[in-house]
Amino acid sequence: MTSPASTPAHGVRIDAQPGHATISIDGTPLPAGQVIGYELQHYIASSLPMLVLHVRQPTGTVWEGLARVAVADPQHDVGEQIASFVSNLNPAAVQGAALERDDLGNDRTSVTEAILKTITDWAQGRGT
Repeated sequence: MTSPASTPAHGVRIDAQPGHATISIDGTPLPAGQVIGYELQHYIASSLPMLVLHVRQPTGTVWEGLARVAVADPQHDVGEQIASFVSNLNPAAVQGAALERDDLGNDRTSVTEAILKTITDWAQGRGT
């Protein structure tokens, strides 16, 4: 069995309209009615897109395949992780990077939005 770290990329085509989507993987359409939703995520600078399919499991259907699985540690408080990350940020560096953003607007909350976007980017490994 191939490990998730070496899972190859697959060709994906999504033809979506309100109330309906046809999804094909490597040219093969998925069975009608099997997929009830999907999420497409893509961090352009750092990875290939990731497609998450939400599938209906009618009686007698078995799904088999590779998946990346993350298990939360119930002993570790996410709030503590966030607080630790934010408390270690250099305020001058955050402000400087936020003010240099290409998407900085002129609205009353634009600087705050730019700061939050910068912190989000850094938390996801994008930027400095």
